[in-house]
This record gives sequence, structure tokens and C-alpha cells, in this order.
Amino acid sequence: MNQPQSLFDKLWSSHVVADLPGGGALIAIDRVFLHERTGAAALNSLAEAGRTVMDPARVFAVTDHIVDTRPGRTDQTLMPGGQAFITETRAAAKAAGITLFDVNDPDQGIVHVISPELAIVLPGCTLIAPDSHTCTQGAFGALAWGIGSSEAEHAMATGTLRLNKPKSMRVTFKGKLPGSITPKDMILTLLAQYGAAGGKGHAVEFAGDAVSALDMEGRMTLCNMATEFSAMSGFIAPDEKTFEYLKVRRYAPRGVEWDQAVESWRSLATDAGAIFDQEIEIDASTIAPMVSWGTSPGQTIVVDAAVPEDAAASPLDYIALDKGQAIKGVPINAAFIGSCTNSRLSDLRRASALLKGHKIAVGIKAICVPGSSRVKREAEAEGIDQIFKNAGFEWRESGCSMCFFAGGESFDEGSRVISTTNRNFESRQGPNVKTHIASPETVVASAIAGVIADPRDLVESETI
Repeated sequence: MNQPQSLFDKLWSSHVVADLPGGGALIAIDRVFLHERTGAAALNSLAEAGRTVMDPARVFAVTDHIVDTRPGRTDQTLMPGGQAFITETRAAAKAAGITLFDVNDPDQGIVHVISPELAIVLPGCTLIAPDSHTCTQGAFGALAWGIGSSEAEHAMATGTLRLNKPKSMRVTFKGKLPGSITPKDMILTLLAQYGAAGGKGHAVEFAGDAVSALDMEGRMTLCNMATEFSAMSGFIAPDEKTFEYLKVRRYAPRGVEWDQAVESWRSLATDAGAIFDQEIEIDASTIAPMVSWGTSPGQTIVVDAAVPEDAAASPLDYIALDKGQAIKGVPINAAFIGSCTNSRLSDLRRASALLKGHKIAVGIKAICVPGSSRVKREAEAEGIDQIFKNAGFEWRESGCSMCFFAGGESFDEGSRVISTTNRNFESRQGPNVKTHIASPETVVASAIAGVIADPRDLVESETI
């Protein structure tokens, strides 16, 4: 009788080309995604070594990391030398014969947003990109992880990568989420309870009734921050929601091939009795809106709680908070909605539903950056852009924008920002900027109040 396998076991074993001496394995790579910050370097290095891309149809590139998101953009960026990254990636992609989603391409957007939109990621595939949040795409039952430029070169030239097999972990969210709670609150709860190193050395499967109830965009948010948990990757077993999302998208199989693919994908689930190296269970019904207080995603608390009394001095000194201080009511200078974590249409719909009829507080700089050009078009067709603009938000073109500071655009030095991004490291969004990560709803509530706020209070005030 065959031993029960986890989803990770199935994904791994189906891609092992060879077990290697000394441990590790040679793993087949189905998709490679590049971006303009490092894409040209990888492609040019490959060419200089006299090698070519083995299968150009499996390699894609996009301008998303440093591209300008202000209306009317061109190749020029606020990052010194940034234009060269874009033009060189364009030239290198053309020379290599790979698909590029360029600055003003209708399918341009953040790699982890457009790959699912186009069904480049599919259940059961392996997908890599030089970006740590590639694990986002594990939401489709894929094994997706971030790599470096030299690894991208190797994968493009050979279709393989050497990899040591990580341990396995299952994180089960049992029960039902309260109505106002989001996938961002789920992953921040995991980080708050188990720490930013809790998943180190593991491939993490997210499971449970609360996960199954999420739509695909919510699942992407959950998997996105597996890297903040220090996991090699995060993923969710595909189901009917997955298949419905992918069907008829550009790179999805068609006709008989689609039917055959779905039949195969249905086997991508953890078998009863499969053993994990570690199991975590969280009661979803107890989750509340979360917000970070420090300089690590694990330094996070419920929005109506106080900074821990045992908090380390270093993050408190940087973030300018005190032990025991309530996080709710802390004044902010700016609000940001965007990034590969929370910039999809469902995020913007929920945020705009709370924002409608309100104005942001005086003196708050607020920016909304859709995750892709498709998301932007669809949001504008629904009038979501007008809600944001009427409230006082800037409405931008798609891209990574101020998720991270790379020498280009940033928030004012020393300002305090409430943000839907995934990292609150020191100066992540600009020199000495203090970042508090939270859900789109919490960001909107805070932008309106001018202080870190509980979105449940805003919802309750509108129902009285």
C-alpha cells in the first residue's frame, strides 16, 4: 500500500529529475519570471556566457519593480539610473525571444498579480522568480519560490535547479472567520503567534475551512506572506474555485487539454494520514484586525491592543512607540494601498466600500496603486477610482510603487505610514519611514481618522 503523501510531497516528487550526491535534488522548473530590476543582468550574463534560453516560451519578464506609477508614465523613473534597467531588460528580452509585459502593455502589472491573471501559473507547476514573494502563486497549488539572478540563469539555460528538500508544515485555520476579518489578518495572526522565523526551513501548506472559504485573491494574500514567515514557499490545494478562476485565461489549456488538466489537478491534495514535520492550528473565529507595531512582520498585535511590555528596545526606538502604548490612535502621516499582497480587484472593492462617502483626514498623503493594468481598468469600469479620488487618494498606474524604497519615490523622511504592504523593515518605504502593515480596511479606516484605527468601528458607525 502506498504511503499517504502531502501536497508538497506530490509537487516535489513529480519534479525530481535526479537525486544528487551529498543531498538535494535536481528539480524541473516549469516557469521563470523576470522583472526589470534584475532581468537584464540575468539575461545578459547568460548571453555573455554563450548560452541561450532553453525554452523561451516558458520564460516571461515584466516591468513592475521600479517603473514609475504616476499617470502619464514613460521609461523614465525617479530612481537614478532606473530608465536603463527598463531599456536594457527590454532589449535583453527581445534578444532572448521571451515574452515581455512592458511599461504600457495592457497586461503589465506586478509579476505575482499578472501571472495568475494570465494563467501562467497553473496547479502542479514549479515557478520561480527573483523576488521573495513568488510564493504568492502557491495559492494555485503550485510550488513557487523566490530565487537569485544566478539561479534564474541556470533555470533558463537548463530548465532545472538544484534544491535541498525543505521540511513540511501544515497551518490549519479551523472554523469560520468573523465577517470583517481578512486574509491579511489571518497571516498577520500567524506571524504574531509564531514569529517571523516560525516557518524557517519549511514548505507550508495552508489548509482548513477558513482557507477553503477564501476566494483565489484572498488565498494569494495568505500565501504572499509565507516568506515573511521565513518559509521556502506557501501553497494551497487547488479546488473548483481554482479551476473556475483559471479557465479561459490566456495561457490556460483549452478544450480536451483543459479537461485532462483538471482531472490531473484534482489529485493535488494532501492524502488522509499524511505526516508533516510540524502542524499548527489556529481558530479562525478568534482572529481580529491586526497591525504591526515594530520593524518585523512578526511584531504585530490586534489593532485594539497595546505594544507588548516585553518589546525589544531597538524596534521601539525606531518606530517611536513605548511599551504598553495603545496602537489604536497613533497619528499617521500617510496611507498606502498596493503591493503584491493587497492590490487586486477584491482588495480595492472592499477598501472602496468602506471609503465611499468619506474624506481622508487633513494632512494625510494617501495613494492607491492597482496591482495590474487589468485591475486598474476593471476598477475604473466599476467607478472605484472615483471613490478613491473623491476621498483624497492619489490613483496610480500599476506597479510595485512604494512597497519598497529603491532610491526612487518614497514617503517623506521620518513619516508614519499605514500600509497594505508585506514588510515593515526600517526605511522600507523611504528614509526613516515608520511602516505599519495592515489590511486594506484598516488602512482606509486609519486614513479617514488620521490615526491608526479599527475598521470595525467604521463599519459599526455606518450601520447605526
